[in-house]
Parts: sequence; C-alpha cells; structure tokens
Amino acid sequence: MSLASVKEHFKQWNRDKDIMDFDTSSATVEQAAETIGVIPARIAKTLSFRGDNNQAILVVTAGDAKIDNQKFRHFFGFKARMLSAEEVVEQTGHVIGGVCPFGLANDLGVYLDISLKRFETVFPACGSTNSAIELTCEELEKFSNAKSWIDVCKAWQDQELLEQIK
Repeated sequence: MSLASVKEHFKQWNRDKDIMDFDTSSATVEQAAETIGVIPARIAKTLSFRGDNNQAILVVTAGDAKIDNQKFRHFFGFKARMLSAEEVVEQTGHVIGGVCPFGLANDLGVYLDISLKRFETVFPACGSTNSAIELTCEELEKFSNAKSWIDVCKAWQDQELLEQIK
C-alpha cells in the first residue's frame, strides 16, 4: 500500500506526477516543513482516532494545531483516543509519518479542521515518510472525499495572532 496506493488514488485526477518524493524524511511536521521549505503550520497532518465500531476516523489539521479534547468530544460524541501504530497501519495502510487521507486500505471517515483554511495551499503526506503533495484546501477536500470541515483544534489561533502582531 502506502505511496503506491496514493499514486494510484491521484491518477484519477492526473495528479500522481505531482507527488513529491524526498531523499530526506518528512515524517514529522518539522521535518516536512524543513524539507519542503515552508512554515510548519502549512503541513497538513493526518491524525488517526478510534471511532465507532473500532473503525478509525481521520482528522486532517494544520501543522501547528492541537486537538482540543472538549471540542472533539462535542463534535464526535466520544473522547479523542489515538490509534496505536499497528492500528494505524491496519486501518489506513500507511505508516506513522506518512498517514494521509488518500489511497486508504479501508473506507474511513475523513474530516478537515478549519485550521487549514487560512492557507492557500497545504502539504499533506502521501503514504510514506518521505513524500508530500501541494494542494489547495478545495483540492484536499475533494481528493480526500472529506465528510466535512470541522473545528476541533486549539493553539493555532494563538499562533495566528502572534504572526499578525509581528
């Protein structure tokens, strides 16, 4: 699976050639930002949570955002519990550091956090720890078949205010 399944996924839009494959790791937000040459907030990180009936849900957030447990519980109706590394691979087909909402092993619910909407383009991983693609938020929504835009994160607004003050 992983990079190959993501490339296959993007073929339907003729975007498979737009996937960037790096010589260095892009497994963490910081590594990806450094490798790509953008601020960490523009890295679209995909977080895997335990959903109903043990099926994962994926929440894609900006690189500088953190899950707000109260907002998460209010939206989904249950506590935010991340999957183990083994469960992530089993549910998504991708390893930690390469998890993305594309080319998934299972049909999972994908949600996009509004923390991403402040950027014209963002960079989600593409199934491996050294890949990414640049997408607009509209493309991310379309290509991930996201269920909706949600507001379940914190901390990014504080960072945004600091940037405006500078």
